Amino acid sequence: MQRQRDQRHTAAVPAPARTGRVLIREGRPFPLGATWDGLGVNFALFSANATRVELCLFDDAGETELERIELPEYTDEVWHGYLPSARPGTVYGYRVHGPYEPDSGHRFNPNKLLLDPYAKQLVGRLTWGEELYGYSIGSPDMDLSFDDRDSARLMPKCRVVDPAFTWGDIGRPGVSWDRTILYEMHVKGFTRLHPHVPEEQRGTFAALTNRSITRYLRHLGVTSAELLPIHAFIDDAYLVEKGLRNYWGYNSIGFFAPEPRYLFSNSVNEFKEMVNQFHAAGLEVILDVVYNHTAEGNELGPTLSFKGIDNASYYRLMPDSPRHYINDTGTGNTVNLSHQRVLQMVADSLRYWAQDMRVDGFRFDLATILAREPYGFDEGGGFLDACRQDPVLSSVKLIAEPWDIGPGGYQVGQFPPGWAEWNDKFRDAVRAYWKGDSGMLPEFSARIAGSGDLFNKRGRRPWASVNFVTAHDGFTLADVVSYNDKHNEANSEGNRDGHSNNHSWNHGVEGPTDDPEIIALRERQKRNMLATLLLSQGTPMLLAGDEFGHSQQGNNNAYAQDNELTWLDWQKIGPEGRALTEFVRKLIAIRQAYPILHRGRFLGTEYNEELDVKDLVWMSPNGEEMTREQWDDGNGKCFGLVLDGRAQPTGIKRRGSDATLLIITNAHYDLVEFTLPSAPEGDHWVCLIDTNLQDPDLDAKYPVGSVYGVTGRSLLLFVLDRDVKRGKATRAGISALLDVAEHPFADWDQEGA
Repeated sequence: MQRQRDQRHTAAVPAPARTGRVLIREGRPFPLGATWDGLGVNFALFSANATRVELCLFDDAGETELERIELPEYTDEVWHGYLPSARPGTVYGYRVHGPYEPDSGHRFNPNKLLLDPYAKQLVGRLTWGEELYGYSIGSPDMDLSFDDRDSARLMPKCRVVDPAFTWGDIGRPGVSWDRTILYEMHVKGFTRLHPHVPEEQRGTFAALTNRSITRYLRHLGVTSAELLPIHAFIDDAYLVEKGLRNYWGYNSIGFFAPEPRYLFSNSVNEFKEMVNQFHAAGLEVILDVVYNHTAEGNELGPTLSFKGIDNASYYRLMPDSPRHYINDTGTGNTVNLSHQRVLQMVADSLRYWAQDMRVDGFRFDLATILAREPYGFDEGGGFLDACRQDPVLSSVKLIAEPWDIGPGGYQVGQFPPGWAEWNDKFRDAVRAYWKGDSGMLPEFSARIAGSGDLFNKRGRRPWASVNFVTAHDGFTLADVVSYNDKHNEANSEGNRDGHSNNHSWNHGVEGPTDDPEIIALRERQKRNMLATLLLSQGTPMLLAGDEFGHSQQGNNNAYAQDNELTWLDWQKIGPEGRALTEFVRKLIAIRQAYPILHRGRFLGTEYNEELDVKDLVWMSPNGEEMTREQWDDGNGKCFGLVLDGRAQPTGIKRRGSDATLLIITNAHYDLVEFTLPSAPEGDHWVCLIDTNLQDPDLDAKYPVGSVYGVTGRSLLLFVLDRDVKRGKATRAGISALLDVAEHPFADWDQEGA
């Protein structure tokens, strides 16, 4: 009965006007997708439960359906055919026939035009309408009903691409993990208001090829641009109804296609050109990728691709009610990576971006879901094993966001060797410490020392901890020091969305203020947190705009704000913003100059008996090593740490790696007299960073054992003068790194800067 029903609805699909007889051959079941071989195009689509698949050809604009061709062969659950008449630029989609049995997990509806999961480029944009849904909206038990209206006019279409591209002799930067400094940025938000980018290119990949962009990133000192999602995504219907858009892009519908709104040209080669320009500048490109869910939502969501191709294979469904979806993502559905073909699709996507598009790594949104099998999280599960054994994926940077809302969803420190992980414990500890919370010394010290309690196992290294104070999700740094509470009214959700526990502090006034004392304290707190981030062990990640004080006016969930609230306004960067940018640049230069600040091994494990030095010593303000009682003192808010590179084994030393540094942090509101500790082979300390001073005097020397007045709420970095004299990281070299002769804004017009 159900098959008859399906055939009846199939017959109701309106056929396009034919332009002539199209000859199609058997083709091959691999590779999946639409593949141009120089003579024609092979089309291959996986569906284990379909009964028939039609390839639909459209005009160049994707507006008129020209032909509908049944794929002639079915091999190993793959429908395939070879079309000699197809060429790069051919616009297509699919109609997939099969049972419409929601109670059994099947939602085939050939009236709905479907995107190829392997499409390399999309044409047009989705227009919301009732025709997009496989069921009849408004009918009883809606998702059990069947809608026979055609959705093609509302759908984007797929375009066949020619993969040819001349890369030249530019290689990958190959930045080692221990020297990596991530910079999280948004393609549009970073360039939409940039004065040096041609206005018509702003907000696109073409904008990122502008020399002013790569020059700024190089001179700032970051090594790796982590782009928020650039896979093709959809603006949610409820956002469109409110006049908003999905700005962040965590709503993927195509894992191989770049988002069309980021293409200035009509070619995916624009993305390749951007990558090539970044590589030429020595910068890596990391993609934030979303494989945990799709834009099709739950049983009441639209039918755009996977749901209509093979719902029961692509999604995790409730075992006792396949009509409904497992929702570990909070977005309505969860991609089923336990299925071999779905896992293959994700692995193929990653290899495509790593090989064909030459990106240098990936940050995985809600990565715990990818490692979850039906029985729970498994660091030896299919996806993680696939990445580990793959010769391509195992050689690029892999970064996990190690949490989701599903069972056992928080897995920080539990991913296997070879992976780095976002460390939200670092974020919370740093914010709480500088806010002045009591009892933070043990937690704060663990985080700035590399979070060995989480990552020091199985040969993992400190770089596995991706440290951040801010990210796209949450307050910007300027807002962390300016707001006690979130202010998300612009999202039209009654300020109910977003996190409420931000560990933020407004310093006496909520939002902007003219009070010079509050402004000065906020600026110092920004410097404190930035210095903590860039002087800590692990891999630092900086949020674009934090280096010059970009604010989102207290919105800590700006996912739908594609406007001036989130776009970086380069022309409004004032003196304070420029000074903060220079401060960040100094920190990065110092971090890279002293290997002890980005050490490949966890601190607290090395001791040089001959010199009687340990690689890490925690110091109290009296200049002595911290006692247990001092650690347990909940009111303690000031301490220091001596990092001594001479404790390392001789065989692993690099130039400057045997330097001795002293970091002092004071979260107390008042000045603390700190006795500078003694150190072998050193007579004086030189101050490189004091967050209370714009530019410490590099020629000033402070004798060991002398007392230094540490300003309330400030951070200091000292180096022994022997390391200046002996050229391990010479004062002249440091000064050259810190000079502003060619700072990031050097070529900007004063009026426009």
